[in-house]
Amino acid sequence: MPIVAQSTETTDWVSRFADEVIAESERRAPGKPVVVASGLSPSGPIHLGNLREVMTPHLVADEIRRRGHQVRHLISWDDYDRYRKVPAGVEGIDETWAEHIGKPLTSVPAPQGSPHPNWAEHFKAAMTGALADLGVEFDGISQTAQYTSGVYREQILHAMRHRADIDAVLAQYRTKPKTAKKPQQKPVDAAELEAEEGSGAAAEDDGSSGSAGYFPYKPYCGNCEKDLTTVTAYDDDSTELTYACTACGFSETVRLSEFNRGKLVWKVDWPMRWAYEGVIFEPSGVDHSSPGSSFQVGGHIVGIFGGRQPIGPMYAFVGISGMAKMSSSKGGVPTPADALKIMEPQLLRWLYARRRPNQSFKIAFDQEIQRLYDEWDRLDAKVADGTALPADLAAHSRAVRTAAGDLPATPRPLPYRTLASVADITAGHADQALRILSELDPAHPLTSLDEARPRYDKAEAWINTHVPADQRTIVRQEPDAELLKSLDEPSRQSLRLLLDGLADHWSLDGLTHLVYGVPKVQAGFSPDATPKELPPEIKTAQRSFFALLYHLLVGRDTGPRLPTLLLAVGQERVRALLGE
Repeated sequence: MPIVAQSTETTDWVSRFADEVIAESERRAPGKPVVVASGLSPSGPIHLGNLREVMTPHLVADEIRRRGHQVRHLISWDDYDRYRKVPAGVEGIDETWAEHIGKPLTSVPAPQGSPHPNWAEHFKAAMTGALADLGVEFDGISQTAQYTSGVYREQILHAMRHRADIDAVLAQYRTKPKTAKKPQQKPVDAAELEAEEGSGAAAEDDGSSGSAGYFPYKPYCGNCEKDLTTVTAYDDDSTELTYACTACGFSETVRLSEFNRGKLVWKVDWPMRWAYEGVIFEPSGVDHSSPGSSFQVGGHIVGIFGGRQPIGPMYAFVGISGMAKMSSSKGGVPTPADALKIMEPQLLRWLYARRRPNQSFKIAFDQEIQRLYDEWDRLDAKVADGTALPADLAAHSRAVRTAAGDLPATPRPLPYRTLASVADITAGHADQALRILSELDPAHPLTSLDEARPRYDKAEAWINTHVPADQRTIVRQEPDAELLKSLDEPSRQSLRLLLDGLADHWSLDGLTHLVYGVPKVQAGFSPDATPKELPPEIKTAQRSFFALLYHLLVGRDTGPRLPTLLLAVGQERVRALLGE
């Protein structure tokens, strides 16, 4: 049952845009469904930077649906774009794919081993699956289907009749010198995932300017299928068009009123679609919003088609912890499907919902994911007890549910870092993982791993795919006799205090209290003493004690949180490794 809600707190950016979009839709198209749009080019892996192109209008569309309005979220698959380059890091391709450069993406073979019929469908499929998991409702439009079926025929003929007007708009920007960009050193832990200009068409020219003049239309060659063509003649009355291919030398004359093997160039194609679909809201990346970019130029050209430019907020780049700057065409980019292997949809939705479109943010694939999950769980608790701030409450609501209802959630969401530690230590043994997790809270023991799923599976996937082998936890098989023999009396005493308290404190909270309390008791303080009641040297003593335990248990200075590690190792084995 759809949820019908009123506007949420005005400090929430989604609500503010929804207000603007509803008002603008009533002015432009009263009584009709509100139209928001995204554009994606399946030229390679569709990455997490591209996802902002979808999530921004999705969140606004969903808010509009919650208020009881009809809304369409269009995703234009730019699968009729030219194949520009062979992306690196894509399995199942080699240098022979370069022979397809210039063809429509739907005419390029899929990578070897793919079950999909062509290149575009291969990369669309992964994104479509991820959007379903994220609860994104949309109407997909294949630009290959639109162009090859003749849907845009009248728009193409209109553009050709008004080619001088289009050329005049473009000329205003062609004559402006480009300002050289100063190279910037990008920190390795702040990778920026960006959508290339023109939904993957950055290198596309703005029309055919041969001896016959300017034309905003590019035919795909009837012989080699490539767009390396130049229009050499065109008659407005008969619509006869002659073109020549510079790739294979082929030339032919066709009637554009009957010809469906070509497309408008990007800076004309995009505003044409705004007018054709009646788009009210569509965001664009910072590369689209610079002077002379397709969004700015499109704002002038859309009027030639009788339309108006959508409300179009600029969105900032998305950062990925621990990776260098990358884009779709360079390969190796993390995709929404990659993110959903290690995090629940709610967390990923929240990352996009809590920041305004013009604010950049990071998505963590490294250790930072544990901190993000801690932050999410704290917010979850505040929402539950009614102490969350209005904007945080709104972002949380948009993360956990859509207008259609709640997203599937983990029944018992245990701390992600705890689950990751357990998955690390148990190395895939589900029975051992269940034993440890059932001892976290003896008063409410976990009875099945399914209660902790899918969060447990995400944490296990993160451990197995994103934690280097030298950082994995391997518990000692035998006590470190040499280290135990070398300990001074205070160190021996600290181990005795820990061992004496194990049985009475065998739970996550109990062991946390115990391991932090041992250095306090040794220094003559109560184990319940707060940091304000303790001298600074207690923290130093705690660090030394923790390092000793890690060395005795796993042979390193650090490791998973000690209470979790102790539970995982098991009481009998802990006693043996600590020299009892």
